[in-house]
Amino acid sequence: MSTLWQNIQYKMLRSGSKLNLLIGINIIVYLIVNVPATLEVLLFRSNNIAEFSAEYLSTTADLTKLPVRFWTPLSYMFMHAGIFHIVFNLLWFYWFGQIFEEYLGKKRTLGLYLMGGLTGALFFIAAYNTLPFFTHYNAAANSSLVGASASVMAILVATATLLPDYTISLMFIGPVKLKWLILVFVIIDFLGTIGPNAGGEIAHLGGALMGFVYIKQLQKGHDWITGISNIFKSKSKLKVVSKNSSGKSDGKPQQEEIDLILDKISQSGYDSLNKQEKEILFRASSNEG
Repeated sequence: MSTLWQNIQYKMLRSGSKLNLLIGINIIVYLIVNVPATLEVLLFRSNNIAEFSAEYLSTTADLTKLPVRFWTPLSYMFMHAGIFHIVFNLLWFYWFGQIFEEYLGKKRTLGLYLMGGLTGALFFIAAYNTLPFFTHYNAAANSSLVGASASVMAILVATATLLPDYTISLMFIGPVKLKWLILVFVIIDFLGTIGPNAGGEIAHLGGALMGFVYIKQLQKGHDWITGISNIFKSKSKLKVVSKNSSGKSDGKPQQEEIDLILDKISQSGYDSLNKQEKEILFRASSNEG
């Protein structure tokens, strides 16, 4: 048991992977809420824990409640409505998150997860308060939103935007390029915006848009995540870069080099990179991890 706990601690806290950290947080939050809630139902036939968590941890589109539930656009992205909800979300997150971190390093995952979730919440709130389909029935008053789906969609779409021709193999289907898989996801989400999970589907679209825009800006040299993090860091005016005997830099690759390589991957795929470009991308990912 101690070895298992040590392995979990390493993967969540010491490996440097924000993917593992976020998956761990989602699982811990789910267990903290649902294990006591299940015991409460079994022992006392009451549902206070579930009702309390739904009221104070899920987000709502009700503009009268949001000011006193201001934390919920953040907390909702770590809540889930059931076991299958969290399992499918985290499986997709794990599969695509590994690819995302392989090519972009480990420090961008957390930032995009949060930005995708917040954008999803914004889309959900805006749609329920402006679109006639929802305002006609005053749907915002009884609305609630939980789940990491918008955050996960941001990672999925970002990965597919960066590597559109990257191919994965799906059970019963076979090899599929990421761009076609994500296109199907987005179409399904759009068609579902008038269905029983309309709020969730709208949030998915918000997360998807954030993932797409983030990569497009990154390819233009604008890394929103690094830019935000730099606001909270003091910068040195002098930068010392050591060189090895061959005259090559041993420090972190320049952002301009990385942006050019990412642009080339987007246009022609990872296999189009030469050995030097792959080495630069590997060093960049290693430095960021």
